[in-house]
Amino acid sequence: MKNNQQLTRRTFVQGTIAAGLATGGFLSTERVFGYQSPNERPVFATIGLRNQGVAITNKSTKFADFAALADVDSKVLGKNVIDLEKRQNKKPDSYSDYRKILDRKDIDAVMIATPDHWHTKIAVEAMLAGKDVYCEKPLTLTIDEGKLIEKIKAKTGRTFQVGTMQRTECNDRFLQAVALVRAGRIGEVKRVTCGIGGFRPSPTIPEAPVPSELDWDTWLGPAPKVPYRALPEMRKGYGGGVPLYSNCHYAFRNWHAYSGGKLTDWGAHHVDIACWAISPQNKGANDRASVQVRAKKITPVNYQFDVEYDKEGYPLVDDKYDIAIKYNIKVDMLNGVELLITNEGDNGILFEGTKGRFFVNRGKIVGKPVEDLENNPLPANAVVDVYGGPVPENHTLNFIEAIKNKVEPISDVATHNQMLEICHLSNIAMRLGRPLNWDADSRSVIGDDQANSFLARESRKGFEINM
Repeated sequence: MKNNQQLTRRTFVQGTIAAGLATGGFLSTERVFGYQSPNERPVFATIGLRNQGVAITNKSTKFADFAALADVDSKVLGKNVIDLEKRQNKKPDSYSDYRKILDRKDIDAVMIATPDHWHTKIAVEAMLAGKDVYCEKPLTLTIDEGKLIEKIKAKTGRTFQVGTMQRTECNDRFLQAVALVRAGRIGEVKRVTCGIGGFRPSPTIPEAPVPSELDWDTWLGPAPKVPYRALPEMRKGYGGGVPLYSNCHYAFRNWHAYSGGKLTDWGAHHVDIACWAISPQNKGANDRASVQVRAKKITPVNYQFDVEYDKEGYPLVDDKYDIAIKYNIKVDMLNGVELLITNEGDNGILFEGTKGRFFVNRGKIVGKPVEDLENNPLPANAVVDVYGGPVPENHTLNFIEAIKNKVEPISDVATHNQMLEICHLSNIAMRLGRPLNWDADSRSVIGDDQANSFLARESRKGFEINM
């Protein structure tokens, strides 16, 4: 490093660590080693074990003890109990009913990785049961669910981390991107493009017997009661060569009843970073919930579904995936920046300003402003300032530190909901086939009762939120 106050592309990560150790900020070496002690380690449980549930559990065992796991698929549950026992040398209890986890007084926090339509019910009930919560992204199925989570969080005072781990992980590339924008290295930001990928046309998916290991009615939970559907064979090149299930496990993101497709999947990652970068600078670790810049108009420039929709915005068939497979959406932000969300081009974020542009994703950060760091480095504390303190080893450790220090975690509920509104509204705009004008203060669509009807969904009888 040329000097202790400058950050180049090559020494970016080392500088972050050095600054963190020097300042003794949000994460200290002492606390990290403390979590190896049984007396310091919090007790966790994970609810929902497919894909991300396994990932967040495995990366968290270094810092927390897992006392229990829950899933409605007995085969998935059994396998993960065995795997976790090997990993932590202690067998976790297993439940098909997550409420038994919430009843336990010895569990400090829950990690929620169910399909999206279950997130809010479990998160709200967990907070009311006195648990801190780590919930996978996207946090909600609807905008009104986000309001409810904010209300219950304020009422209970629980710590709540959203799983938008690009804020903490990915070799700090996204933090460096935010630092570059904040430092004015591309001048005034004019446009940000989020490439989030698309989806192939859907096959016809027939009704099928429910697997014996799956509690299908509970999997559906708050969503409408529908038959189980599944493709009977493996299809290489579609869904990664795994068995395709229409409603559960692998493909739930492709149905509006349970998720919002790529818009709330990858969109929840990249739109999050985009909004963070173009928002007013946060004031440190205790002010992470400051308001981000928000949208005022969402325009679906062009888009494509693989099913037909009626004029009310509902699909006319139920045997195909119903999310958008192609799209170009223009979002006019309140600060004048144009935000684009597209299935075209590379997965990642392109920042464009009056003085230059650069691109960032999980594998790279490239462009002239990045190359210029070699001769014109950022201050060594640039990333630490963005993060509000030294960057921890992973997103879970940030969550644990937030619990112990009584500060907002890096992926707080408020800013997550503010950016996720854009993703939800993009889906609504495409379903209705028209632009939407958004009132960011009232959190409602201006002059469009039909669009506002999509801001909330009624839970199926028997699966209402217990408050």
